[in-house]
Amino acid sequence: MTRSLIIALGADHGGVNLKNRLAAALADAGHQVLDFGTDGLASVDYPDFAHAVCNAVAGTEADYGILVCGTGIGMSISANRNPAIRCGLVHDVTTARLTRAHNNANVLALGARIIGEEVALDILNAFLTTAYEGGRHDRRLAKLNPEHAEP
Repeated sequence: MTRSLIIALGADHGGVNLKNRLAAALADAGHQVLDFGTDGLASVDYPDFAHAVCNAVAGTEADYGILVCGTGIGMSISANRNPAIRCGLVHDVTTARLTRAHNNANVLALGARIIGEEVALDILNAFLTTAYEGGRHDRRLAKLNPEHAEP
C-alpha cells in the first residue's frame, strides 16, 4: 500500500465483518491498526464508533480513519460533524482517489451492504496511496472550516 501508517477503524454491526477484513489487510501490509469496535453483530449506534475514530484522527493519534456501516451514510454524516475531519463516502476506486486528491480526506466511509470485499480492498489501497494535490484545492478546503482548515 504505502509507508507504515496508523489507521483508526470503526464499524457498527452492519459493517463489522468488512471492518475486520480491512483490519487484517492493513496489518498484513505493515500498518498499525487502532480498532475502536464494534466486535460483534449485536445492534449498536454508529455515531459512537464514528466519534471515537474521528477523535483519534483529529487528535493525531491516527493518520487516517476508516468507518464502515451498512451504507456508509450514517458514518460519513457523523464523521463530518467534527470540524477537523473530511470524510468521503465512496463506492469505487475513482471516488476514493479523488476524495484524497481533491478533498484531502482524512477519513474514509464504506458501505458494507453496498460494495463487495474486493472492491473495498481496492478502495482502501487507492485511498491510502493517493496524495493530496493541493493547489486550487487549498482555497476550497479553506472555505469548509476556516478556523480548522489545513491545506
